[in-house]
Amino acid sequence: MNPLHAHLKGLAARGEKALVLFVTAGDQPLDELPELLRTLEEGGADVIEVGLPFSDPYGEGPTIQASSQRALDSGATTSRILDAMSTADLHIPMVTMGYTNPVLHMGLREFARRSREAGSTGTILSDLVPDEAHEWAKVSAEAGLGTIFLVAPTSTDQRIREVVSLSSGFVYAVSRTGVTGAENEVPPDVDHLVRKVRALTDLPICVGFGISTPEHVRRVCRVADGAVVGSSLVKLLHERWHHGEGRGGVLDMVRSLKSATRE
Repeated sequence: MNPLHAHLKGLAARGEKALVLFVTAGDQPLDELPELLRTLEEGGADVIEVGLPFSDPYGEGPTIQASSQRALDSGATTSRILDAMSTADLHIPMVTMGYTNPVLHMGLREFARRSREAGSTGTILSDLVPDEAHEWAKVSAEAGLGTIFLVAPTSTDQRIREVVSLSSGFVYAVSRTGVTGAENEVPPDVDHLVRKVRALTDLPICVGFGISTPEHVRRVCRVADGAVVGSSLVKLLHERWHHGEGRGGVLDMVRSLKSATRE
């Protein structure tokens, strides 16, 4: 059991569900990333996904696509992001989330080594499918990192079996097909997806895509082990962070989301 899995299991043992937050590293100045991450932890985040910007984030909606482009335009690189993460000194797990190309560019073993040294406990590569991931899963495990794969409502039973057989840390259940982005309500078939995954694994299951309000979090946490909030937080940070001046508003949002995991 890697540290990410152990942390989520510890929450479950206390009868608590996980709040997983996504941020695009570099959308705000990278020298502010450690403070931003600490703010999210202070607000109640249980896990933080640190997004690695990529030039073609085709699985993302307009909010995260725009944040990724802003980060690239400001000079954010995978190497610089890992350096910034290493100074955050958090007491909760961090996970890097991105696409395979930047990882291949750095090299699998180098990326795994530097991620672990930066404080990451796992990796989500949105475009890496299980049948092409065996080398990365091996390298990741050797570095002590969890490997998190995605399942969707359209995933076949065979694909779900492949995902859970290679996953460690948790399984990321996508609430709907399409790209990321805030929605008005959680699709009702997410319950069916979570039940299918839970029948095949004892790994924690966290649900993301379209989760943006405390009510969404509350709804998801009735069936899953945690909720992932991304686009709505990325939007708030872009509009209100302003070099930390909007820290209070960010704390308020995170606290309201975390409160919903306990209800």
